[in-house]
Amino acid sequence: MSKAIENLEAAQRMAMAIRPKVGGFPYLAEALRRADVTRNVWFLPACQSLFLTNLGPVVAQGTPLAAGTVDVPPFSREALISALRTDQAGESSFPEFLEASWRAGVVRYDVDFTARTVAYYGCNGEEYVEAYPAVEIDSK
Repeated sequence: MSKAIENLEAAQRMAMAIRPKVGGFPYLAEALRRADVTRNVWFLPACQSLFLTNLGPVVAQGTPLAAGTVDVPPFSREALISALRTDQAGESSFPEFLEASWRAGVVRYDVDFTARTVAYYGCNGEEYVEAYPAVEIDSK
């Protein structure tokens, strides 16, 4: 296991231990930022996650949302915002959020831990960008 993977996994474990159920994403993002992760790019429906870190890039392959040849849902800003608000309220699991994002036509999203933004993209150039708040986490 590389140092980049060890560092990423340690940051993820710490974040999962401290993040609140409601509004937890900024805590995960801050833990990753402090671990020198600069970006996280998700590709849907493959559920492939690319982490760009100062120790090297790492890819994580999740369980795909679709198999075979499927139509891409049309991009719906309203459906995406609904999925985001449901997740932010602690009313969905992460896999449910990914599924709802895919159904809203998101094919990729890009988290910029320095700018504290997440950009969601449809396959025809559609884009929705949302900032998330800075939070303080205990560095112990």
